[in-house]
Amino acid sequence: MKTLYLVRHAKSSWDNANMSDFDRPLNSRGEKAAPLMAQKMLKASVVPDLIITSPANRALSTAEVFSDMLDYPVEQIEQRMEIYDGGIQHMLKLVQEIDDTCNTVLLFGHNPTLTIFTHFLTSKHIQNVATCGIVKILMPHEHWNETMMDSGNFQWYDYPKKQ
Repeated sequence: MKTLYLVRHAKSSWDNANMSDFDRPLNSRGEKAAPLMAQKMLKASVVPDLIITSPANRALSTAEVFSDMLDYPVEQIEQRMEIYDGGIQHMLKLVQEIDDTCNTVLLFGHNPTLTIFTHFLTSKHIQNVATCGIVKILMPHEHWNETMMDSGNFQWYDYPKKQ
């Protein structure tokens, strides 16, 4: 059995209108939410075998906070551009290509893709995965390449304002 955590990046800043979307940093609310949610995963004894993230600043920064809290080597975070600029078919292909030695994977990305991908994998309807929201999905198979529509079992969804 495999476990996939879909994590939306923490709240980002819109303060600089001249900054590209890709480069936007976390704002103060995001800087508080990321360690809060990472701590919840630590308390739940989550030990990632792999962390994959969009290379966009806000997603990478969020992944780095989780990596630090969960004692995962920051230099081993895998950055994948298709998380930033691809849709659910790109996400599906990415998940299907995960090495089977990895059983617990954290994937950091963006909306609306994460919300749509949650529904695609589990048929669970979540209105909107909130910033720094986490969706836990159990994949009841031994190989990531068996991942397809409705193949995951929704476990829970948590987010900072739920606290």
